[in-house]
Amino acid sequence: MVDAAKKIVLAVDGMTCAGCAEAVKRVIRKADPAADISVALETGRVEALTVAIGEDLAAAVSKAGYDAKVAA
Repeated sequence: MVDAAKKIVLAVDGMTCAGCAEAVKRVIRKADPAADISVALETGRVEALTVAIGEDLAAAVSKAGYDAKVAA
């Protein structure tokens, strides 16, 4: 049985440029290569339509050097 994709929203501090946004996308795609990801640098908001678990994504992004948490 395949899990259904769901929208995960992360609040990410420390993204300052397009390179940072791409780095965050790479981390998320490592967890779910099929994820559909959008990044808003101005607000630090990352939305991903993914089968991954939000807390796992936040932990992976934090490990990559950004302060990330699942947004409420």
